[in-house]
Amino acid sequence: MRIAMISTYPPIECGIGAYTDYLVEALKPLNNEVHIISQTGAEGHNVYAVFNADDSDLSERVSNIAVKITPDVVHIQHEFGLFGKQFGVNVVPLVYKLRLAGIPVVATLHTVYEKIRPGADIILKALVDVCDAVIVHEEFQKKTLVKAFGQAEKINVIPHGVRKVKAFPDAKKRLDLDENRKVVLLCGYFRPSKGFHKIVDIFPQILKRVPKAELVVAGKMRQVEYADYRNKFFQKINLSTAREHITVFRGQFPQKTFDYILSAADVVPFPYLAGAQSGVMAHALAFKKPLVVSPLRAFKELVRKTGVGMVARSKKAFAEAICKILKDKELASKLSQNAERYVREMAGWDIVARRTVSTYHKIVKVPYGRARYVYVP
Repeated sequence: MRIAMISTYPPIECGIGAYTDYLVEALKPLNNEVHIISQTGAEGHNVYAVFNADDSDLSERVSNIAVKITPDVVHIQHEFGLFGKQFGVNVVPLVYKLRLAGIPVVATLHTVYEKIRPGADIILKALVDVCDAVIVHEEFQKKTLVKAFGQAEKINVIPHGVRKVKAFPDAKKRLDLDENRKVVLLCGYFRPSKGFHKIVDIFPQILKRVPKAELVVAGKMRQVEYADYRNKFFQKINLSTAREHITVFRGQFPQKTFDYILSAADVVPFPYLAGAQSGVMAHALAFKKPLVVSPLRAFKELVRKTGVGMVARSKKAFAEAICKILKDKELASKLSQNAERYVREMAGWDIVARRTVSTYHKIVKVPYGRARYVYVP
């Protein structure tokens, strides 16, 4: 099948771009030819970097390229900020143009909150109405969309993909961390909605109960508007009574370095204040790391159906859950085994790719009888 993917893409720093990269690589072995239409800065084979989010003619630029590719299906990786101002309204005329050109369209909606915000509802309704199929990552997200817009038959639930990898046993040593210490890992971009400051606040309490604990903070600031938060966050670290046991790794890490950092973790908390999905969480699951998560609906649902961690509703609860996992080897091992089973049985990228192709086949109607697509890369 010839697929045109519309998304950000590496080396652009973006979680959606990383998601698309993994999905594309998993689709290729399934006899698919994938082309990526992306923002300026994207690179790679069959990658067309032709637009910026705020281009007034975004829909024209992207649809023109898509039509020339002659795909069997167009797959849009949707996040509101990727398609410009006003909740990314540029995506709406784009979808109409593609449909008018006779191209089937699938959209993966990466952000669907339990309560849809005014403004976002206009964009989501258009996508659900006009696209041939929609993909979301959680069952509650489908229920939310069906309640608001109907069309349950269009909406498919496919989990966020997870890599199948092995941890580096020498990770702590390679990162110059004490191999006898228990690592609590905060990893990702520094911004207020991630709530990293809450873990810094409670780390002295954790250290009292688990004297061998070490807090590792790994990431960087991506957007300049969060500079004030970043400065306050690091001031909090510098003033912490536990600062001698807080290690900071700063950077946009290459994949292998990122994997070493994740391998070194003993528990990964996600104290997020807002969000629907987390790419870092998917990577943590890949390395079978126990999680402690805030009660965001998507996070709660993941923990409920997989048993990969614990839900914490307050800073005190986060401290208690982190300490319990660090002190109870049997519990930590069970959570790790649950993560491994979830990836193997439900969320590995190979599984996600096959389910995605099945979604394509539901909407791609070809009058060729028994003909099959052949592609030799």
